[in-house]
Amino acid sequence: MPIIDVYATTGTFPDLKQLATNLATTVMTVEEVPNIPMFRKNTAAFVHELGVGRISNVDGDENYVRVQVLTNAGALDRAKQIRLVAELTAVVVTAAGDSTLADRTWVLLTEALEGGWGLKGHANTNADLVTAARAEIAGIQTAAE
Repeated sequence: MPIIDVYATTGTFPDLKQLATNLATTVMTVEEVPNIPMFRKNTAAFVHELGVGRISNVDGDENYVRVQVLTNAGALDRAKQIRLVAELTAVVVTAAGDSTLADRTWVLLTEALEGGWGLKGHANTNADLVTAARAEIAGIQTAAE
């Protein structure tokens, strides 16, 4: 149930909502979590547009994108980390319509501490999240029968 934050100069992306949807979908897909409401409703991307002069490298260039993904601890093994960085970069490039942006897109993967994933007012451990997901899956299967 990652949270994705994207920071870019205003105007980098023509369709912010589609970008957010595509980023959230990509992360959920790479994580390989079940396609259930618990994960669909709680995997979200936030797009932050920054005005001119709010981003700069040492040379004064402003045409960068930062994508930060916060997941629960252990959600991404090394293969998933590599795949996620590549796929999120591709989503950014496509959304901006600028293939050169791949060289200026930073993707940061961060894990919440065990017990530090708050949902519905509760600080969840990984075991709590697994239990909740299994209960939701069992409820969906029971309702379908």
